[in-house]
Amino acid sequence: MSFDLDRLDAFMRRALPELEGPMRLEPISGGQSNPTFFLTYDNRRLVLRKQPAGELLPSAHAVDREHRIISALKDSGVPVPPALLYCDDRAVVGTPFYLMERLDGRVFHDCTLPGVSPQERGAMYAAMARTLAALHNVDFAGVGLGDYGRPGNYFIRQVSRWSRQWADIRTRDDADVDRLIAWLPQYIPSDDATSIVHGDYRIGNLMFHPTEPRIVALLDWELSTLGHPLADLAHSAMAWVSAPDEYGGIRGLDLPTLGIPSLESYLAAYDGEARHGVRLDTFHMVFALFRWSMIFEGIAARARTGTANAADAAGTGRLAAAFASRAAELI
Repeated sequence: MSFDLDRLDAFMRRALPELEGPMRLEPISGGQSNPTFFLTYDNRRLVLRKQPAGELLPSAHAVDREHRIISALKDSGVPVPPALLYCDDRAVVGTPFYLMERLDGRVFHDCTLPGVSPQERGAMYAAMARTLAALHNVDFAGVGLGDYGRPGNYFIRQVSRWSRQWADIRTRDDADVDRLIAWLPQYIPSDDATSIVHGDYRIGNLMFHPTEPRIVALLDWELSTLGHPLADLAHSAMAWVSAPDEYGGIRGLDLPTLGIPSLESYLAAYDGEARHGVRLDTFHMVFALFRWSMIFEGIAARARTGTANAADAAGTGRLAAAFASRAAELI
């Protein structure tokens, strides 16, 4: 560990005096995100999530925002882990961190949901659609998140942001990316719906009940903000337009045999629950693929400088061109 375990243990016993037995800390492997650990005592099972060590961009890895949103959503009907406390004292583990209760459940990093029946897969994808709609239906001002982001002009700001990223980090030519940067500003929809957006809504960030096809927690709120709900919906639909070797998509698989709904059925399940009244179109899918492409390009850039968190960052970065190509296909 990069921090003093005795210091963390002392903090925990001050914050939660009822703790019994020795402290056990187990890293949870995962992605490009915030370091996360199982923190266990004889009578409590917790999760600790912290910022990475080292110099960070000003708005990156904002664990305080993660703690704030899961606290605000506690009674909203959106399944979130129960938040316990937030600590900004860097003397404890070297960075700010927060604690939440550890839940029991299943997390799948494969969109085919291996090991479950076709009937259960269908129910799990339906739950995925309903949970996203429930998030977008939350009255964000009513739960104290009216200042959690900037309402309005979400796609204008996002297209500009990711286009600037390409200009800042590009190390190669890509005609597909250039085409997307020219196309997207011309086709931004006129509606300006605003909701809480998760920012990375996908199968791998859902925890399902240990035995039932229902969601017990939506995880990893690092990219959450106020934005356009269809950005989240399109992001969640990436599995259907990308292949298994393109970050684990399901394009080209026998979905009826697997029990996985078609994209049209998934979108219909979402539309049946969402209250904002706007519908997904080509722009939203192209934008989602473009955003993924730029995220992967950023991972590749960090791999070149040796600052990426995941060991497979260089390989993941090579997906940037594949996702830009898929977006150009949609155009």
